[in-house]
Amino acid sequence: MAEQINKALKSAVLEMKGLSKVFETDELQTYALRSIELKVYSGEYLSISGPSGCGKSTLLSILGLLDMPTSGEYFIDGVNVSKLTLNQAAEIRNAKIGFIFQSFNLIDELSVFDNVALPLRYHHSKPSKHEIAEKVKACLEKVGLGHRMSHKPSQLSGGQQQRVAIARALVAEPTILLVDEPTGNLDSKSGDQVMQILTDLNNGGTTICMVTHDPRYADMASRQLKLLDGELLGEIAVKEPLNA
Repeated sequence: MAEQINKALKSAVLEMKGLSKVFETDELQTYALRSIELKVYSGEYLSISGPSGCGKSTLLSILGLLDMPTSGEYFIDGVNVSKLTLNQAAEIRNAKIGFIFQSFNLIDELSVFDNVALPLRYHHSKPSKHEIAEKVKACLEKVGLGHRMSHKPSQLSGGQQQRVAIARALVAEPTILLVDEPTGNLDSKSGDQVMQILTDLNNGGTTICMVTHDPRYADMASRQLKLLDGELLGEIAVKEPLNA
């Protein structure tokens, strides 16, 4: 009940209304997503799970403005972003969304510091070098890697690289973190450490939307949704967020 009251008092950070995604060839139409209705609220930790090929990656790509829907509407902070130009989408993505990918996507030639600093160097607020340094150091300290700023990604373990990717996602203070199978390339110990960092971030107020195939990690979210054949089947479990 407390969570329902909390949601009623908040507006949705992200909202999809009747959203579908169709991939077409000359002979075939394939629905990757069908009439998705979804709201993600500030401070929420949402997990989306389902079998391979169910549409999870397509949904996350549209949530992150890496792809556009075929039909329906998508709102970020109340603004309809369903039909943006590439430049408009990139601007909103840079300002509002942080990504954490399964494959880390770090640049091998850059130091840990410079990898984390990248979003700020392209940010619309144009922070100074001093501001960038302070923000990067703070985010690396938050994930326990303040002592590794000058290292290259190849000098780190997989778990450490994913923690660098988390710091990079946080550094521009996005509205929401979109997380795609964050433990897929990690051993169980490193995966558990990364998931604990995400839980701690959420407990501190960070909004998270995560795609995962692992039911243990889905259970760490405050709300869980199941996706099957491009359709959301509804909530499979709900628990009270610690920061509600």
